[in-house]
Amino acid sequence: MDNLFAILFVLLQIIIGINLFLPLLLFIFWWFFAKRSYKLAPITHQKDFAVVVTAYQQTDLIPEVVKSLLGTDYENYHIYIVADNCDKSENLNFNHPNVSVLYPEQVIASNTGSHFYAINHFIRKHEALMIIDSDNIVDKNILIEINNYFNEGFEAVQGVRAPKNLDTVIARLDAARDIYYHFFDGKVLFQLGSSATLAGSGMAFTVDLYKKCLENTNIKGAGFDKVLQYLILHHQKRIAYCETAIVYDQKTSHSEQLVNQRSRWINTWFRYFKFGFKLISQGIQNLNLNQLLFGVILLRPPLFLLLLLSGLFFLIQIYLFSILGTSIWIMGFLSFIISFILALKVSHTDKRIYKALYSIPVFIYYQIISLINAKNANQRSVATKHQVVKKLEL
Repeated sequence: MDNLFAILFVLLQIIIGINLFLPLLLFIFWWFFAKRSYKLAPITHQKDFAVVVTAYQQTDLIPEVVKSLLGTDYENYHIYIVADNCDKSENLNFNHPNVSVLYPEQVIASNTGSHFYAINHFIRKHEALMIIDSDNIVDKNILIEINNYFNEGFEAVQGVRAPKNLDTVIARLDAARDIYYHFFDGKVLFQLGSSATLAGSGMAFTVDLYKKCLENTNIKGAGFDKVLQYLILHHQKRIAYCETAIVYDQKTSHSEQLVNQRSRWINTWFRYFKFGFKLISQGIQNLNLNQLLFGVILLRPPLFLLLLLSGLFFLIQIYLFSILGTSIWIMGFLSFIISFILALKVSHTDKRIYKALYSIPVFIYYQIISLINAKNANQRSVATKHQVVKKLEL
C-alpha cells in the first residue's frame, strides 16, 4: 500500500509539474520550427458577416461598441444586438440600416441562447458569424483581417482581446494573464499546427459550422466557448489565430468583479477539462497533431491553481528533505517564470503591466476566493458587470 501511494504521489507531481515546463518547451519549438507568419492571399470575396453583440441587463456600453463596429473598413455586414433582460432605453435607439436591436420575449440568460436568437432573426442569410461582447470595442480592420482567413478556407477564427483599460492593478494583472494565454494558447499553438483556444468574444465562425456544433447542444451557465472549441476540433477543423483582428476588452478592475468572473471560469474548467482526454484519444487514433496538442492544453489547470499545487508539492519535497524533488520543482518554477516573461516581451507589453506583477500574490488570493465560490458560480452572476468608462480613441 505504501508503494502504491508513493507511485500515485510521484505521478500526480509529474502531471502537475509538466505544465510548468510545457510553455518553455512550446516556445523553443515555436522559435525554431514554427511558421512565424501566415501568408494570406488578397481578398477575393467579402463574406456576409452577422456581428452578434450580446448584452445581459447592462446596456450602457453598447453605443460605443456599435460606433466602433460601424466604423470598420468593411461593407458586407449587419449588426444584431441581443438585449437579454434589458429595459428598452434611448441607449439602444440606432437609426442605421446595418443595426438591428432584438429584445427576447423571455429571459434567455445564456450566450448560445442569445446567439441563436439572433440567428433566428437574421434579416438575410449570412455566411459568417462574429461574436462580440457588450463591453468590447473593435479595431476598424477586424472584419477585413478575419475575412482573409475565411478566404483561406478556415471556418473558425479567434482574434486578439487587447486591454481597453489598465486603470487598476487588478486590470493590469488581468491583462497580463490574457497576454500569456493569447501568446501560448493562440499564436504558438496555431503556428505549431494546432488551433487557438477560443476567448469568448472577438471570434468568428461560418454560420454553418456554428450551427453544426451548437444547434442541438444545451449549454447551461458559462463555458459555451469551451464546448464549441472541443466540437470544432472533434470535427477535425482548425481554429485560426489572427493577431491583427483586435478587440479591445474591458478588463476586470475591482476585486468583486474578479471573484465573480473567475468563479464562473474555474467552474467551467472543472466541468469541461474532460474534453482534453477525449481530444488526446482522438488525436492518437487519427494521427492528428491538431487534436493531440489541443487536448494536452485543455488538461492544464488554471494558472493560479497550477502555481498553488506546484507550491504545495515543492513544500512537501522540502519537508521530505528530497534534494532531487526540490531541485526539479525549482527548475519548474524558473521555467514557468521565463516562459511568462518571454510571452510578455514578445507581445510588446505595456510597462504598467510589468509594474503590477509584484501584486500577483494578491491576485492569486482573490482567485482562491473564486475557487471557494466556484461551485455556485452561475448562481452568483451570469455576466461580468463593468463600470462605464471614458470613450477610447482608436
